[in-house]
Amino acid sequence: MTTAAPQLTYRSLQVTAIRRLTPHMARITFTGELDGFVSVAPDQYVKVFFPLPGEDRPQLPPPVSSDVTSWYRTYLAMPDGVRPPMRTYTVRAHRPEAREIDIDFVLHGDSGPASAWAERATVGGQVALLGPHGLYSVPEGTSWQLLVGDETAVPAIGAIVEALPSGAAARVFIEVGDPSDRQDFATDADVEINWVTRNGSPHGEPVLDAVRGATLPAGRPYAWLSGEAGMVKFARRHLVRERGVDKRAITFTGYWRIGRSEEDTGRESLRQTDSGVAPEEE
Repeated sequence: MTTAAPQLTYRSLQVTAIRRLTPHMARITFTGELDGFVSVAPDQYVKVFFPLPGEDRPQLPPPVSSDVTSWYRTYLAMPDGVRPPMRTYTVRAHRPEAREIDIDFVLHGDSGPASAWAERATVGGQVALLGPHGLYSVPEGTSWQLLVGDETAVPAIGAIVEALPSGAAARVFIEVGDPSDRQDFATDADVEINWVTRNGSPHGEPVLDAVRGATLPAGRPYAWLSGEAGMVKFARRHLVRERGVDKRAITFTGYWRIGRSEEDTGRESLRQTDSGVAPEEE
């Protein structure tokens, strides 16, 4: 389910503020080429390009077309010493009157280029983005919403929860590595948030166990699932097979995999597309 086609326009941005939300998440505010940037959904996400070591700004691929797949092939074809690291991030807030956006970064040391950049980010630092695109789309007749994710989904879940109107109902399950990574969200809706801590358990297992064991409301749900691909796959399978949730009422995005970079996952998706193999859904 999508709310709008991706906005395939490169935008150069500069850091204007940095704030630690939790020990493992930082909110970075950007300004720059945001004229024409239109918010499309509460969970809207962008591709963020980071400078390579020794660079002040990322070198971008050639101008994009309306074809997402063609653009991604062009990006991957850039030489390794030129191609900027790219990761997918939620736009946590957009303030068009101030020409600002906030992006929340999960901090996990130098284990990835985005985290390494965010750990060292300073005011004036430069990145670029492409997007946004949104997935959140609630069908008519929905009685309540189910939001499930890991710490990488916290920014999107927070944005969704804060956008819910009075009278809406949602049950939320979020897995984090440590209790200190919990956050508060302001909302007028009827929202019950279940924070689940791994405590050394394999990634995804605690939140899956929590969802499987939960007593959920009656009525017609809309489910939004995001995070590590294995967790998302098994959560969706549980909802469809054991809870009887209509597949058409589930938005799911397993956009990262344990032990694999976003580039690895993207290349695998292209190989599946070229070979005519549909990505696994269940």
